[in-house]
Amino acid sequence: MTAKITEKMRFSPSFEYIDNCIEHGVLSPFETKEIILKKNETIAEGFKPLSGDIRMLKDVPVKLRDGVTIYTDIYLPVTEEKVPVLIAWSPYGKSAGTAPRYKNLFNMLGMGNHWNSGLTKFEAPDPDYWVAKGYAVANPDMRGIAHSEGNTTMLGTQEAQDGYDLIEWLAAQEWSNGKTALTGTSYLAFSQWYIAAEQPPHLTVINPTEGLADSYRDLAFIGGIPDKNFIERLQVNHVSATGAQREDLTKEMDAYPLADDDIWLDKIADPSKITVPAFVIASYSNTLHTMGTFRSWRTLGSQEKWLRIHDRQEWPYYYDEKNIEELRRFFDYYLLGKDNDWLATPTVRYSLIDFQGGNQTDIPAEVFPPAASELKRYYLNGLFRTLQENKEANDVPVKYTAEALPGRTSFQMTFDQETTFVGYPKAKLFMESDGYDDMDVYVWVQKLDKFGNVLSEFVVPNHGAALQDFTQEGASALRYKGAWGRLRASMRRLDSQLATDEIPAYRFDRVEKLSQGEIVELDIVLSPMGLSYQAGETLRVVVSTKDELGSVMPGTPGSTPANKGAHILHTGGEYASYLQLPLLSE
Repeated sequence: MTAKITEKMRFSPSFEYIDNCIEHGVLSPFETKEIILKKNETIAEGFKPLSGDIRMLKDVPVKLRDGVTIYTDIYLPVTEEKVPVLIAWSPYGKSAGTAPRYKNLFNMLGMGNHWNSGLTKFEAPDPDYWVAKGYAVANPDMRGIAHSEGNTTMLGTQEAQDGYDLIEWLAAQEWSNGKTALTGTSYLAFSQWYIAAEQPPHLTVINPTEGLADSYRDLAFIGGIPDKNFIERLQVNHVSATGAQREDLTKEMDAYPLADDDIWLDKIADPSKITVPAFVIASYSNTLHTMGTFRSWRTLGSQEKWLRIHDRQEWPYYYDEKNIEELRRFFDYYLLGKDNDWLATPTVRYSLIDFQGGNQTDIPAEVFPPAASELKRYYLNGLFRTLQENKEANDVPVKYTAEALPGRTSFQMTFDQETTFVGYPKAKLFMESDGYDDMDVYVWVQKLDKFGNVLSEFVVPNHGAALQDFTQEGASALRYKGAWGRLRASMRRLDSQLATDEIPAYRFDRVEKLSQGEIVELDIVLSPMGLSYQAGETLRVVVSTKDELGSVMPGTPGSTPANKGAHILHTGGEYASYLQLPLLSE
């Protein structure tokens, strides 16, 4: 049966699927057939020649439990040996590796396209590499995409069940050794949380490389603040050749604005139900995926699991030759039964960022945060605009307006010795709104050099003028600027079952507007951090009325706050606001 939750979904017409051998890749014309792609063949100009022969099963029909048929491309070694299969589940076209939109994106990032064969589904493994190593790669078009039947849904039970059905179908094929893996970045990572929680019997391992895990908290209403802009960008990928409908999250945001609605409850992943080995990849810098990836790691039910926290953006990381080779060690051990040294891999490897070319990576630990990390509070001093270890006896309010510059306030502390923070920061702020009944509050933890300059670092290869323009106040996933968080004051109620002193968690199930003169207590969860300061360098925390980091990617606006009047931040006495940081002791 089709998942019952679909009855409550809001749909819009899918976008038109233009099959001209360009828009969706040179292999996009629909035809169920088998092809042998020959060694040294070039799929399209600008891509690397194939390193060996590949058996391609094109537009293979797969019938799901409710009778809907989806289509998948499968790339196989030319061999009689049975092989495991890597699965790339997403709405991104299975044949779109040579599509102009992806070619242009990787050129903009400075990666170019020479690193892949053109068979690579967006954010997925390159079949050319993996087939040569004894693997199959399956690139499905999920329901409603291109020629696949049904209506497209976005995360939750329907996708999870469909992914389950595809896994079991692939494992039963005559060429399969019965072992499967989910891998990929971004959408191909967050779909893994949902599919793996369904516990398909033939799912062997997963490799989520940076993926959100809660559509309400990580995508639609981050901090309770609605943001349709990036969702609209994602939904453009829902293209159909059959006149399908697509689940429209922007309509659902209007219809179901609170997180306790069934629509959003269905879109919360439950990693505690995942039992297969997992190799999880995270970073501090991905403003779309960081929160969800670390949250999933904390609750992951797998007994065999590894976390690697890198210092780049997800795509340069995932397609780096050394990182691919490490991923192959993981897959070889579990999918091919090779007796390698994978189990000697540290459970956690984290990074320390310094913004000045001296990042430390792959620091081993048993847990994250490392055991030597302890929570320390730094109190806001409203008189001198500093951070200090002791609270002030009396409250000094700091007032700034939402409708005039600068629209923010900030507090600083300069270190007299090397200081490192690793783990989960948060801000505890006592605030009131003057002239309005709500507040959207944005918090940003920065690093300043000894001359007072605000530091940041690109996490993609291109550092040119165009990327400077895009990332100065936006494209936050491409340029790391420090830990961040946001919260709408009327959505401040904590979830007593999930929230801890270390990591706040919110219910988002009610709206509690503010009264004039009312001081409210805001616990604002900030993104995980691994940040080092040298003597003479400064930590600055910014509390703002606007989204200062800006959009996730170029060409997409950031969230639009609903602020009016003035914000008043209290900084002492019974309203001693503070920044809590995970200090790494020596």
